[in-house]
Amino acid sequence: MSDFLKRSVVVAGLLLFSSIEISCATYQGKVGQSRNLMAMGQFHEAANLLEPLANEKNGDQVVYLLDYAVALQLSGKINESNKMLQEADRLVERQEYHSISREAGSLVLNQEMVQYKGDSFEKFFINAYGALNYLELGQPDEALVETRRMNDKYNKLNSEERKDFEKNVFGKYLSALIWEGTKNWDDAYIAYEEAYKLDPTISTLPADLVRSARRARREDSYRKWKKEFPQVKESKNWYDKEFGFLVILYEQGWGPRKYQPSGGSYNLAQLQPVFSQTQLLRATVSGEGTFQSVPIYDVSTAAIETLKHDYNWLSAKRIGAYATKEILADQVRQKDELLGAIAWVAMHASERADLRQWSTLPQTIQIVRVPLKVGLYDVKLEGLNGSASVTGELKEFQKIQIKSEKITFLRWRTLK
Repeated sequence: MSDFLKRSVVVAGLLLFSSIEISCATYQGKVGQSRNLMAMGQFHEAANLLEPLANEKNGDQVVYLLDYAVALQLSGKINESNKMLQEADRLVERQEYHSISREAGSLVLNQEMVQYKGDSFEKFFINAYGALNYLELGQPDEALVETRRMNDKYNKLNSEERKDFEKNVFGKYLSALIWEGTKNWDDAYIAYEEAYKLDPTISTLPADLVRSARRARREDSYRKWKKEFPQVKESKNWYDKEFGFLVILYEQGWGPRKYQPSGGSYNLAQLQPVFSQTQLLRATVSGEGTFQSVPIYDVSTAAIETLKHDYNWLSAKRIGAYATKEILADQVRQKDELLGAIAWVAMHASERADLRQWSTLPQTIQIVRVPLKVGLYDVKLEGLNGSASVTGELKEFQKIQIKSEKITFLRWRTLK
């Protein structure tokens, strides 16, 4: 084969490979239809679309397992959802889940060549979502196991001197709810107090601290919080054995979505919030009136802040990738000017931001807590917009049982 023909073949191959790489659908494109189906309430159809992606054993499997787990939960397949979360967690934690060839490919081509292990924030939320699933199944002990795993991950990251890392307040708050729901009063108080130290702005915590301190018979702490929070109006129903609590855990909207900003440095993805029409929840409890949700955790803000925290590390990595491409193109150029130019174009044309993320998470997590006399209740949940007008999203529960001094958990997600 002549030198001219060899060069032509190489040039054609580089251009073809580059065009294929550029045209390959990004993660956001692949899951967009599934998200649209979820928003329309077609959860089974969304799960069916995601299933083959989640079962494909490649470097993208983790991200599709996470989205598939959400689709399964929404379609009522909670146990199957937990299996997907556990598989994703196992892949994330496996130290050997790493490919030198894909890492090298990310330097020469683009960031999506690297196996996806989840953003730092997402690694926590795997266990948080698992805990919510177990509460939905009525299995508080298993839910506590997930909150412990979440806290273990946080402690490990802190031991690595990442002191500015996103605070794991949701894990603390969720574990406090579970402890209280199972009448482990002292453990509940400790967890509420830890949550308050991490984020004193959660509006429900003053009442939580007063109530749990008294329940735990921590008299000094009880007097301290009563003095610090004079606005808290105690109810005798909090401590009456003829009463229990209804707690509704409400997942509102969509978390932020990754996009590739124009003119961004080294094609690093950024996160932008996703607007949701439904902002709040109104719960109507038969014979007891209506109650409105209050936010306890802003998932969207936590995800955005976590990515910002990781930005310096990601920038350094992409600077290295840019330098690698320049060096490789120059080495080719030294032997053949034309092929060097083509290699430079092909490698830089393939560069794009990594848009993979767990994009089916909620925007916020909110709570409704109602003390109720032991018995059976019908509960109607309605979505509200920012003006407190109904949005049409509706969920009804029949004959919900309230037990003495325990918490009955309900869960709902809105997507419009």
